[in-house]
Amino acid sequence: MRIATRSSPLATWQARAVATALEAAGSAQGDVELVPVRTTGDLDLSTPISEMSGRGVFVTEVQAAVLDGRADIAVHSAKDMRSEPTPGLTLAGCLVRGDARDALVGLALDEIPDGGVVATGSQRRQCQLAALRGDLHFTGLRGNMARRIAAAAQPDVDAVIVAAAALERLGESHRIAQRFSPDEIVPQAGQGAIAIEHRNDDADIAAAAGAIIDKVTTRCVHAERAFLRTLGGGCDLPTGAHATVDADGRLSMTAMLAAPDHGGIERAARSDADGELLGTALAHELMARTGTDAATWASRADDV
Repeated sequence: MRIATRSSPLATWQARAVATALEAAGSAQGDVELVPVRTTGDLDLSTPISEMSGRGVFVTEVQAAVLDGRADIAVHSAKDMRSEPTPGLTLAGCLVRGDARDALVGLALDEIPDGGVVATGSQRRQCQLAALRGDLHFTGLRGNMARRIAAAAQPDVDAVIVAAAALERLGESHRIAQRFSPDEIVPQAGQGAIAIEHRNDDADIAAAAGAIIDKVTTRCVHAERAFLRTLGGGCDLPTGAHATVDADGRLSMTAMLAAPDHGGIERAARSDADGELLGTALAHELMARTGTDAATWASRADDV
């Protein structure tokens, strides 16, 4: 079985986690081989993500390896995926979710001096941090996790904000100065989840992938993606969504949307048994609050 993955250390860790799960479930169908792929997002480390042309800059080439037969499955960080399905591919589901929260490396929020600098390439993280601390300044951040961690040691940077799950998977959780609850900073849709795709017509691989997915995580991620899809957005817009499954089996989700002019942030929370309906309803509620519509957000998604 051949697993297509980005070639970064974090992506490789995630692909190996899938390989281990397949082997443990007896679903590997022989030896497992990783097929490393360089994506547009990996090759261009200077352009801010929000300015790069086209969505899916970290997944398109990985998906192509499956579509053209070089690999059997694709493994992604779920937060990097387009909100719309990719023709020819099925999203089988996700492994058990890691920590979905965002985390500071360097100084904790209350330790950052007045007018301090936080490095991030994410509009979502920047606008929510600015809401917590209006005096902060921001600088861009790109590259793999090692490069991001190193940025926290630069003399003109007080902290960087990254995904807690990424630090944990790379054995760097000791560097975390602070984790933000989803109520403080709403995570990106799919954050902390490892997603698996396969070709639509490959029944054997579908069965193998189906044996290792976590149903709870998959339900939550599908609901979060429904929110993003209703907005017409990709992974680079200032939006966030985080779902959990309650004891009674209903989904609860918190979502946020920043006004296009960055004039403010709106948050909303709902629960529903149907993840598609939940995500759709939250998206419409937040668009109404920010005075925008799906066409506005779709046009912005086409610009990134």
